[in-house]
Amino acid sequence: MAGQTDELKKLTAIASDLGLPSELRIKAVELLGNVGSNEALRALLDLAANEGLIAEERDLALKYAREVIMSGH
Repeated sequence: MAGQTDELKKLTAIASDLGLPSELRIKAVELLGNVGSNEALRALLDLAANEGLIAEERDLALKYAREVIMSGH
């Protein structure tokens, strides 16, 4: 479980790092969405609330958060 937590932290850091290309941040958001855990849901909601990200990335994080919720996690 600790390994998954570390992975989620790394993906969240990548997704919110404005110094990285947008494509890489979007891929990190997609990977977080594919994890589907409660921790990933919280990370996605944090990203959706991050006003520093572009609107497309925030919307994508919210879309994946909805999918995690709908899947029952």
